[in-house]
Amino acid sequence: QVQLVESGGGLVQAGDSLRLSCVASARTFSNYAMGWFRQAPGKEREFVAGITWVGGRTEYGDSVKGRFTISRDNAKSTVYLQMTSLKPEDTAVYYCAGRTSLSSRPADYTYWGQGTQVTVSS
Repeated sequence: QVQLVESGGGLVQAGDSLRLSCVASARTFSNYAMGWFRQAPGKEREFVAGITWVGGRTEYGDSVKGRFTISRDNAKSTVYLQMTSLKPEDTAVYYCAGRTSLSSRPADYTYWGQGTQVTVSS
């Protein structure tokens, strides 16, 4: 069982930056691909970014390319999401998730955190 705990959300203004963190409980964290997803009220859960467990291959959703950066520190069992040039449409609950290989589909992920709210005001 892997427990994921997100932090770093908050209320910011458009154009600001924010960094989210997700700490995993598993000692085998480095074996998992990690993804960030978000869900706004009334909308489906959306893929934001993902990173492989080795080699650091990354993928991004089209709406965040060039603005968000995913990274990981396996020694700290932590994955980060650096968000820059935030827009009001980035407002959502952000979740981290883990599985054995990288995927952009929420249904493929086994482990989920509880989410952290990001609100971007205009």
